[in-house]
Amino acid sequence: MTEKFEYVVIGQGAAAFSAAIKANELGIKTAMIGKNATKGAVLGGTCINVGCVPSKRLITVARFAKELKDKKFKGLDYDSGSVEYGKIVEEKDNIVKSLHESKYENVIGVMENVSYINEFGSFIDTKMIKAGNKEIEADKILIATGARTSIPEINGIDKVDYLDNESALSLKKLPESLIVVGGRAIGLEFAQMFSMFGTNVTLLQRSSTILPNWEPTIAKHLEKYFREDGINIVTNVKLKEVKKHGKGVDVLADVNGEERSFSGEKILMATGRKPNIEKLNAQKVGLGLSKEGFIGINKSLETNVKGVYAAGDVTGNPMLETLAAKEGNVATEIAFSDKKLEININEVPSAVFTEPEAAMVGKTEEQVIKDLNNCGCNALPMAFVAKASIISNTRGVIKIVINPKTHEILGVHMLGHGAADLIHEGVLAVKFHLRLEDIIDTVHVFPTMSEGFKLACQSFFADVSKMSCCTV
Repeated sequence: MTEKFEYVVIGQGAAAFSAAIKANELGIKTAMIGKNATKGAVLGGTCINVGCVPSKRLITVARFAKELKDKKFKGLDYDSGSVEYGKIVEEKDNIVKSLHESKYENVIGVMENVSYINEFGSFIDTKMIKAGNKEIEADKILIATGARTSIPEINGIDKVDYLDNESALSLKKLPESLIVVGGRAIGLEFAQMFSMFGTNVTLLQRSSTILPNWEPTIAKHLEKYFREDGINIVTNVKLKEVKKHGKGVDVLADVNGEERSFSGEKILMATGRKPNIEKLNAQKVGLGLSKEGFIGINKSLETNVKGVYAAGDVTGNPMLETLAAKEGNVATEIAFSDKKLEININEVPSAVFTEPEAAMVGKTEEQVIKDLNNCGCNALPMAFVAKASIISNTRGVIKIVINPKTHEILGVHMLGHGAADLIHEGVLAVKFHLRLEDIIDTVHVFPTMSEGFKLACQSFFADVSKMSCCTV
């Protein structure tokens, strides 16, 4: 028997949930078909269950554990700083469970216009979806099935009990040593987190630097801090073989033309993501895919198939929870209104929750030079920010990229304590085409870390090292 809906959302993560919420607000009869190929990503998807929420909880605890060990504030009597990792994981699981219930189960339960079906969705044709033993017809369809860890073809990898971001979050015992493969956001966050808890960490990165697509100033400083904290970072690595060695693993690799081996109790693969498309029967409707299998879309979230939209990680980079949610919302508005909406990726911030945190929005110096054949750039060390000295955390830098003729702010790149929170003033600057003078003319609270953005803007006109805290 065929059930008729106005809208079908395939997925149950950020993009799907946001789409369902918007559809419910608009009074659109919607079916949300929710199973996910990402093992632990139940209702709510990756971020709440096996991504942002649990990892940031563990990172927060790890930072505190390191602060206890570092004893950076004189005059305090620090305890031993011992770690009972099992209890930390149990607390993390309880937080995830609570948020899952309050933010997802309870929310979908009160959506009058949305029916949740816990099945995989696959195309029968462009207006018909199979979900378990049901056939569902709809004029408009949104694909939001997300992505999961992509494991490269490495000799022996299938014979090793490797970790990914999901299984690493479920460990009940800290490994004594860990090899992390991958030097982008996920690899860096897990490498530092385990290191802060006391694990001996080696990070192997394929390219010549960590965070290869970021502003080089940020990547170089963060790599320096990691090394200072005892994390062994090896770049220009080409993996050749992974094999068991007693209770641990050995990794054989080519490093700048030299064969080297690395050993660890565990190995964590942070080697990118691949789209969850295998269950969709995409070829049935001729859905356009990239060579990596991600679904192709235009700026209005439309695929090449009329009436079929896609949003979130299944469409490829950048894979960000908030972007996925925005896309799901916008796709639904476009599908059921005459509004001409688009997603401007240039206005979307990214963050890496290391310590110090890295955050960025807009363009890099290289991109601006390519666009304008010129660039205005300044980088301000966090040591010039009074609040950084007050909290004894002066690591980091703020780099601003501008149009040198108009002083319009085109990119903001931050590395520092709380940068993931601080970046949002930069987001507004980029989005609304603000100039350096607009930020300088805005009164900021003193002493704050956010004042650093204003100081970085002032550094284009004055020597900040010779400025008083009272300088306007």
